[in-house]
Amino acid sequence: MNHPEIIKLQKFLQQKFSNNSIDVRPRPKLNDSVEVFIGEESIGLIHVDDEDGDRSYIFNMSILDIDLDDIE
Repeated sequence: MNHPEIIKLQKFLQQKFSNNSIDVRPRPKLNDSVEVFIGEESIGLIHVDDEDGDRSYIFNMSILDIDLDDIE
């Protein structure tokens, strides 16, 4: 992914989730995905899907069961 595409993804996520703290960062040595942060915490990855001639983005967020223990 190039820089303008990363900025568009970041702005989209910030607007969609009403959170300007969302930061989309390139991954070292990988150009098919970016990492999504809120503040300094990594919350997931966005992968590019170019198959079938249509470009789309897949946002993958893993949630650990121990993270749910803090929720009441």
